[in-house]
This record gives sequence, structure tokens and C-alpha cells, in this order.
Amino acid sequence: MKPEDLLRHPLPAVTPKLTLGCPLLDRLLHGGVPCNAITEIVAESGTGKTQLSLQLLLAAQLPTSRGGLSGASLYLHSEFPFPVRRLHQLSLVCRLELPHNPLDSIFVQPLYSADHLLDVLPRLDFLVPRLNIKLIVIDSVAALFRGEFENTGTELKRRSGIFFKVSSKLRLCARKFGLAVVVTNQVVDVMESSNSLRIGNSVSLCSSGRRVCAALGLSWANCVNTRYSVRIINTRGDSVS
Repeated sequence: MKPEDLLRHPLPAVTPKLTLGCPLLDRLLHGGVPCNAITEIVAESGTGKTQLSLQLLLAAQLPTSRGGLSGASLYLHSEFPFPVRRLHQLSLVCRLELPHNPLDSIFVQPLYSADHLLDVLPRLDFLVPRLNIKLIVIDSVAALFRGEFENTGTELKRRSGIFFKVSSKLRLCARKFGLAVVVTNQVVDVMESSNSLRIGNSVSLCSSGRRVCAALGLSWANCVNTRYSVRIINTRGDSVS
């Protein structure tokens, strides 16, 4: 992103926010997911990242008076198969609050690689205003880069370059059209046992009895505006915190 791009698309005085559909979560996030920025949700498998993503796709269609964005959603998914049955079940509730079938305002694009994502991003300038898209979800960003790059200096540098291209385009699109961007990320195990270990600006946490941190490292951590980490706490049973 160039400095002149920031001047061309200044942030509004008040940043609109998208409800998560849960008053408690909205309070924790100070009103919901902010527009004009990239929000990342980090969690291990089974904590409900995709479930939350689907809820956001539907919530974006609600009027602004109900915490929505009065627009459509674009779902870029790299985790297969696509959870069509789960989305259909969630949409049945929203049909009571919307004058149209909410599934008609959710556009889905599968992603098969990081290069495929780079091919899709240039189309956003055409698709977003044409379809009135107010939310873009990538689920998940880690799956796109998993196993594609070798652990060499050259490959890691190329991966970091793709991170920057992806985040720059998403951030510019968010500011240009006033939409929200949400990406989900996976976790990796941390071998060290320190309770306060910090890797770059990524703090590790304990989930399901394991110490983990966000996948993709410091290069990607610097590409997002806000990161929320979800963990599983084992008490008498499994609960999400």
C-alpha cells in the first residue's frame, strides 16, 4: 500500500462495526468486527472458527440498526469440503429477520493455493461494488501456505512477499469500500515451556493443554490490524474461552 492510497481513502470519523451475533462477544470486541481493517481469528481445529465465519456472513446482511452492514458477503474458503449444510441451517434463523433468502447474498469462491488467492484479489475492485459486498472472509489463510514453501531463505522471502501483497490489497479494498475483512488462522505448537513466551509480536497461549501460537509467523502477524485468539480450556469438560 502506497502513502497516496491512504490519503485517497481516509478512514471515517466513526468506524462501522459488524456484530458477531452474540452480545457478550460484541462487548468483548468493543462493538464487533471493525470495518476498514483486517481482523484475524486464531484458534486450533474444533474451536468454531468456521462456525463464527458463517455467522458473520449472515450478520453482514442485517441492517445497520441491528449491527449489520446492509450488504452481501464474499467467502473465500481453503478448507474443504464447503460447509453448505451448516450454512443452510444457520440461514433458517436469519430468514425471519430478512426480506430475502440470505443465501442469495453470500458469494463463495474456493481457494486452492496462495497463487490462486493472488489471482482472485484483483477482481475485488469489480466485484465488491457490483455485488454490494460489505464483508470478505478468508477461511483459512494458513491452509493456503501449508506445505507450499520450503524452509529456505529464498522460499521464506517469497512467502513474506506474498503476505504483503495479499494484506495490502485486502486493506486497500477495506478502506476504499468501507468493508470488513476477516481471516481465520491455525495454530502451531510451541516447544518452549515459558508461560510468557513471545514470538515476534505473537504471544503464545495454552489451548487443550498445549502451548501454541498463531501459524505463519511474524511476517504474517505484521500484516493484520487486529488479532483475536480463541482457546479451549479443559475444566470438567471442554469449553471455549
